[in-house]
Amino acid sequence: MDFTFTEEQHAAVEAARAVFSDVAPDAVPSPALTPGAVADDYDRPLWARLATADILGLLLDPAHGGAGLDPIALCLVLRESARVLARVPLLETTAVALTLQRYAPAETAAALLPRVTRGELVLTAAAHGRTGHDPAPLAVTAHRDPTGWTLDGHTSAVPWAHQADHIAVPAHTPDGRTVLALLPRTHQGLTLADQYGTHGELLAELHLDGVHLDPADVIDTEGAWERLRDLLATGTCALALGLGEQVLTMTSQYTGKREQFGHPVATFQAVAVQAADRYIDLRAMEVTLWQAAWRLTTDAGGPLPTGGDIAVAKIWASEGVRRVVQTAQHLHGGFGADTDYPLHRYHAWAKHLELALGPAAAHEEELGDLLAAHPLT
Repeated sequence: MDFTFTEEQHAAVEAARAVFSDVAPDAVPSPALTPGAVADDYDRPLWARLATADILGLLLDPAHGGAGLDPIALCLVLRESARVLARVPLLETTAVALTLQRYAPAETAAALLPRVTRGELVLTAAAHGRTGHDPAPLAVTAHRDPTGWTLDGHTSAVPWAHQADHIAVPAHTPDGRTVLALLPRTHQGLTLADQYGTHGELLAELHLDGVHLDPADVIDTEGAWERLRDLLATGTCALALGLGEQVLTMTSQYTGKREQFGHPVATFQAVAVQAADRYIDLRAMEVTLWQAAWRLTTDAGGPLPTGGDIAVAKIWASEGVRRVVQTAQHLHGGFGADTDYPLHRYHAWAKHLELALGPAAAHEEELGDLLAAHPLT
């Protein structure tokens, strides 16, 4: 089998690196020194450069101005964005846009997706439910009537919601189905309350009180929410991988220059062993990420449903990124906690990604359920 990336995927990476090359990871105040959000808005100049480089439409069809690439290409780009802690809703906008392209009515896709490609629209998704532990659709109810749908409930920790033009909200119907509503941020009946992530970015708790939507704004097709959920989870694993790789690089550079007893601390066996363990974590995060992204891209069959591969990727990403930043803090000593040095910011983002992915134990339980339901022969 050929495990190399395609020429188009390599080109996407090179374009992303060019755009992200001058992004400063500590361009906003430290979350440790900021009582509220580190900034009121995402990095709009960077967003404009991503649009100019045709990265925002990376996965969309050429009919919508996109490049027609796949989730693997998105993960490659997200990996690069995490290296510099890019403050843009790239994952959320791209994942929602791809879901709309596949499941939304043609007229809805035609009206929105070209604007996404040009950087004129920001999309996000309410993927964490009320607590982050229960399935997201259970947080909101959706009732059908002759004129459309009515949504009620509340859902938490929605990234970039205060800046997004539309928010994808999963909801459950009385007969147990899941629908996906595309909700304008300024829609009547929707209110947003401020929340803050460990990385200091502004999140939102959505309160929906009798929100009425036209039928065209609600995707009632089976599998739409599940597809979006899987794209968001796999993309978050890519962010964790890119962040972890950059942190290990920073640690290698620091320990190679920091001397004790006349020798770089990187030459000490205890330091080298810890760094080697974290390198193994990153390689495991990488291989499980590409397996999950490949299953999403190809819809290929396997001994387990695609959710099994995504669960494995989430286990390694949530545990691995935590171990990498903890080891980095340890090997940097007090310097790693200095708010004038960007490592503490990477630690804060890593904790946010870990919480967004959820605890490894929950994914292990999910994997066990899949194994019980699909015995390997």
